[in-house]
Amino acid sequence: MTFYNSDRVKFPAGFWAGLRQLGIAPHDVLRKAQLPLSIVSDQVVTTAQYFAIWQAYSDLMDDTAKGIIKLATSFETDHFPPTVLATYHASDYRDALKRMARYKQLCPPESLHITEEGEHCTIEIESSQSEQPVPPILIGITLAFLLELGRRGTGQLFTAKLVEFSTHSIGDMQILEDYFGCRIQVGTNCNRLTIHRADLDRPFVSYNAELLEVLTPVLEQSLNEEPRSRSITETVKWILKRSLTGGRPDIQIIASELGVSNRTLQRRLAEEGTSFKHLLVDVRHEQAREYLADPSLNIKEVAFLIGYEDQNSFYRAFHLWEGATPQKWRNEHLGTNLIN
Repeated sequence: MTFYNSDRVKFPAGFWAGLRQLGIAPHDVLRKAQLPLSIVSDQVVTTAQYFAIWQAYSDLMDDTAKGIIKLATSFETDHFPPTVLATYHASDYRDALKRMARYKQLCPPESLHITEEGEHCTIEIESSQSEQPVPPILIGITLAFLLELGRRGTGQLFTAKLVEFSTHSIGDMQILEDYFGCRIQVGTNCNRLTIHRADLDRPFVSYNAELLEVLTPVLEQSLNEEPRSRSITETVKWILKRSLTGGRPDIQIIASELGVSNRTLQRRLAEEGTSFKHLLVDVRHEQAREYLADPSLNIKEVAFLIGYEDQNSFYRAFHLWEGATPQKWRNEHLGTNLIN
């Protein structure tokens, strides 16, 4: 059965590695964002959660501008996902930016629009989710990385012409101007990087034709492939796993995210031989086992992560599922006595 394909954004593993390089634990970011810790391993989130992660990272930094430059410049080439590797190994800066704009389609929700006119080239960030405000730090890191890509690829420290932010709050302006080497304008009607058009012809010392011959067909195929159809059961379970933290998501919330009525959602779940209540119990049970297998989490935190505000309610539910208390189950499966 073909059904709604929930918006899905994938974080490359290198993102979390980049955070660790800055001394920031991925779990601290996810806790701040009130999201499941399992995202580090499966790396897929909704657009709203994607933005929440970036906002949490921003909140953990002393200054938004500082957070922008630190992450944009510390990201190691070895951790680039294939979509970025194909730009880093392009023939020149123009080729790299064109590839970046094209393959950004594989990594929503933002898109890039490039315009060459006169002596200037502008790269503007456009959001496909206009109803959800994009965190300023995400805009800043995207613009900074576009310049960083050119600098790394060419091996030359050239500067931008102008950087524009639609937000009024972007942190220490001096930090940004020192990095970009140009004026920073805030409160504009766009998020845009303007560079010197002549810089587009700079050849990349990192050019690798052989690697591009391997990467390009794979990425082009990914662009042309239709998203895999998902059953309503799979989709609801996927959303539930990312909505449990700190409370119980009700069917109205899930139906709204899917763009259907409560009655339609109930009917389609029934057609697949299940119900919303049954899926909620299943997801809580699955997540409880996964979190209890992580010795760094105490029992109270596990209860919160799967949507129980009352720890006693979690104990009763878990005993029904496993015939044992959470602590006893953990001791038996981890082979050690952990104190919570």
